[in-house]
Amino acid sequence: MADGNNVSSTSENPNSDESERSIDAIAQQKVQVSKRHKFWETQPVGQFKDLGNPSLPEGPIEPPTPLSEVKQEPYNLPVPYEWITCDMDTEEMCSEVYNLLANNYVEDDENMFRFNYSKDFLQWALRPRVITQVGILGFESKLRKSL
Repeated sequence: MADGNNVSSTSENPNSDESERSIDAIAQQKVQVSKRHKFWETQPVGQFKDLGNPSLPEGPIEPPTPLSEVKQEPYNLPVPYEWITCDMDTEEMCSEVYNLLANNYVEDDENMFRFNYSKDFLQWALRPRVITQVGILGFESKLRKSL
């Protein structure tokens, strides 16, 4: 059944691609022109203005880099810092990562909503799916031994 915008649901409309394009067009029209995404508009990600444009290619922005072309030595850090392997299986490292994210990163421009992921979630999300100690890197202060 059609709603007030004359857009049928895809289950009742055999031409779902056309319905999706119509929905994309309506969504694009409703995006406020005054609300700009200054950062994201400079990034190689999908843009609201591109919604429903079938001429845009699907797939990666750049082809994968062969491992042989990846820099083998780590970048130099300022003297008081060093690279470490973040072992998310230890309670100490899990707490340190949790505190770093919860106390320093926010989700919005007004600094009102902080990331508050549980330690269990961080352990799940940041553990490499293959058992190896090379998966997650961080850097810490040599003096304070903190991330």
